Amino acid sequence: MNKSTNGVANSVAAHYAGSNLLAAVRQALQASGKDCNALAPADLAPVDEFHVRGREATLELAARAAPKTGEQVLDVGCGLGGSARHLAYVHGCNVYAVDLTESYVAAAHTLAQWVGLAGKVHFQCASALALPYATGSFDLVWTEHVQMNIADKRGFYGELLRVLKPGGRLAFHDVFRGTTGAPHYPVPWASHAGISHLIAPAAVQELLLHLGAQILEWEDRSEAALAWFRRVIERQHQSGPPPLGVHILMGESAARKSENMMQSLDGRSIAVVQAVIQKPRSPFR
Repeated sequence: MNKSTNGVANSVAAHYAGSNLLAAVRQALQASGKDCNALAPADLAPVDEFHVRGREATLELAARAAPKTGEQVLDVGCGLGGSARHLAYVHGCNVYAVDLTESYVAAAHTLAQWVGLAGKVHFQCASALALPYATGSFDLVWTEHVQMNIADKRGFYGELLRVLKPGGRLAFHDVFRGTTGAPHYPVPWASHAGISHLIAPAAVQELLLHLGAQILEWEDRSEAALAWFRRVIERQHQSGPPPLGVHILMGESAARKSENMMQSLDGRSIAVVQAVIQKPRSPFR
């Protein structure tokens, strides 16, 4: 990456970086009545599924992607590693996972140890635009809520398709530009518009087809996302945030970010899509 790209990457990483993440998660687990010495992967789901609708959306995307035991899977933008651990634990996949934020990767390693999955998921700090894997390495590439911070959409999707085996699948659950104006900031992926790079869903479809990929499934899940935010915000207004949740990652602006997401979905300035894409079996463009 050039200096300009590195500068943007550093700004994005800084947006997500937090101090004492593990200490905060441990304290929240204890406040939730969990024994940190006897945790299951699902116990971490409220905090390590940092995307719209959390574990609910991960289960949906997994049902679409149909991961198989023994498949080689790459989770791009893994955050604290919740989806990666789910794919390894529930589906028996061999999972590799990368994220741009060093503190997330370090926490993901430790959380895997806490739930007995050390060595089952391999975490690494890396850019989605320069994945450290050979062409044709994976049966499934998985990504949730990553491309919103990446301006080079062709580079992003091209790199995901590059590391797929011929016939492999790309599964994503992502936030895209809606049909009205810009979203309300701050949002979970950006405190300001300078690190937010939303694109219309139709433009993504066109790009993927141009790259030679086949769209197997494509569903707008914006209404489900809006309903989920309404439930979350209503609960928080009634009883405050639970001890364990993604508000730990979003910091003091967590409530405002959630409110802005609800307003942006309601006003159709953002859209949420789940999709499964297939890399062609013939030579890749």
